[in-house]
Amino acid sequence: MQTNDTFHIAVMPGDGIGIEVMSPCLAVLEVAAHRIGGFRLAFDQREAGALCYRDTGVALPKASLEAARGADAILLGAMGWPEIRYVDGTEISPQIDLRIEFGLYAGVRPVKTLPSMKPVLSDDRAGALDFVVIRESTEGLFASRGKGSIVDDREARDTMVITRHVCERLFDFSFQLARDRKANGGKGIVTCVDKANVFSSFAFFRKIFDERAALNPDIRATHAYIDATALFMVRRPWEFDVLVTENMFGDILSDLGAGLIGGMGFAPSADIGDRHAVFQPCHGTAPDIAGQDKANPTAMILSAAMMLEWLGVRHDRPQAVTAGQLIRAAVDNAFSAGIRPYEIGGRHGTTDIARRVIEALQTVEPVAT
Repeated sequence: MQTNDTFHIAVMPGDGIGIEVMSPCLAVLEVAAHRIGGFRLAFDQREAGALCYRDTGVALPKASLEAARGADAILLGAMGWPEIRYVDGTEISPQIDLRIEFGLYAGVRPVKTLPSMKPVLSDDRAGALDFVVIRESTEGLFASRGKGSIVDDREARDTMVITRHVCERLFDFSFQLARDRKANGGKGIVTCVDKANVFSSFAFFRKIFDERAALNPDIRATHAYIDATALFMVRRPWEFDVLVTENMFGDILSDLGAGLIGGMGFAPSADIGDRHAVFQPCHGTAPDIAGQDKANPTAMILSAAMMLEWLGVRHDRPQAVTAGQLIRAAVDNAFSAGIRPYEIGGRHGTTDIARRVIEALQTVEPVAT
């Protein structure tokens, strides 16, 4: 845990392009911390992922788990590999194990357009998207992970789990996030996304949402069904502020959100609990481009910015918050100057993007977000 002015970060690069984007991300963190001053970062790199499972038979070694438990924050690259699977056919995903182990119920998936990016949608308002999908990350349909049943090779069953204990914390987190965003010009709206018209589990989810909304009258609370939300995210996503939803629905909507801002390489994320937090890009390991210096490190770098901001708030270290804001400003500066990753048809690879962000870190000023 934090000692004096040092934050201890457990680092797990993972597999494929996860390894490639982690190295420049750590370099960016070092430069930002040095420029702002007032704190230091100590990185403890550990093994986890599909290649680790292939070589050792364990996807998340005990030593890596304990290092994560004792760290101030956990920074992950992408994990998994299509051809390396558990005996039941499912993919290797230690990131989900960490969510369960540490109770990381709030999956924060920002959807924010970077400067000079061509809007995916034709409407000009799509060029300045700024909303957040909050994905519950420990239960819902994912509670059946590893517990589903197949009956006589004729029927398969997985069970949805929604608990009051998790929902109350999830919704309180969402209302506070909307409040923080409102203080910086946000809309101050939390939308509960569910399927309460069909399933009793989602009716329960909505009931608890309404109870917590009554305790947060300064924030507008609305409802939307999941199918309508998918439609609205394509037709008028600029109207959203904070969307909160179940695990599987959040998994799907966050990918749709990434598509609206250019792709998975632009989509950072955090999984936050009461004591621990994991920060990682939303994208996968991309075997098709691994080892070619074509991966877009932007999501990894922005995830690191989220980590610094979380650490700064949690430990009352405003310098860390400022360093996170500095990284965001540097990314904006680099894209304003014309960076175009391979992901969107450009010719800028991992090394070039990281270099330009680091160059921008030397001159830009942090902008509060």
